[in-house]
Amino acid sequence: MKNRKSIVSLFLVGATYCLLSSLVLWVAVPGVEYATAQFVHEGMRDDAGATAAFEAIVPVLRHPRCINCHSQGDFPRQGDDSHRHTMQVRRGPDGEGVNAVECSTCHQGHNLVGLHMPPGAPDWHLPSAAMPMIWEGLTDRQLCELFKDPQRNGHRTPEQIVEHMHTPLVLWGWSPGDGRTPVPIPQHEFFAKVQEWAEKGAACPLGQGPQHPQGFGSYSDHFP
Repeated sequence: MKNRKSIVSLFLVGATYCLLSSLVLWVAVPGVEYATAQFVHEGMRDDAGATAAFEAIVPVLRHPRCINCHSQGDFPRQGDDSHRHTMQVRRGPDGEGVNAVECSTCHQGHNLVGLHMPPGAPDWHLPSAAMPMIWEGLTDRQLCELFKDPQRNGHRTPEQIVEHMHTPLVLWGWSPGDGRTPVPIPQHEFFAKVQEWAEKGAACPLGQGPQHPQGFGSYSDHFP
């Protein structure tokens, strides 16, 4: 009888040990998998590569086809010289104009035929007053940080910024209509650099002096 009790006790101890070991592994393995995933993610990070990729797309972001809608002031700009938009166009709360002078009054879903005729693309608008995304006068680093800040970029991740760059309104920059200079960097190269910036960790350049685009005149009429 004593031997049977001893055997039973040993069996219970062994079973308990196995159960505890299983629980330890069950808890530990997800932690290891998470740590491994973090390691792989960190291993893919390349700050120098991401910085170089972002600097390669800056000429596009500062080009009139982009900056005319992302400049200071409660109004858009137009032309290669980025002069103030005629017709007294204002931003409005949703970025679509005010009262009867709305963007859609002249800008359709496509460019109108003819030299300097109103350009157009689906969803033509300025950034909204709540999320103006203005980068005129920012350094390259400040511009990069603006792109990464969800409180200022429309609540987008770097991956969603990449998706946004493929929208028709952005693509219009390469086909702006007669009388306008298109974005100088080939479209496929631009998209490749934006993708590279995001995939390599979306690092930002070191601080640089302010970049003041040509043709903007005074900075006194800032967006409030």
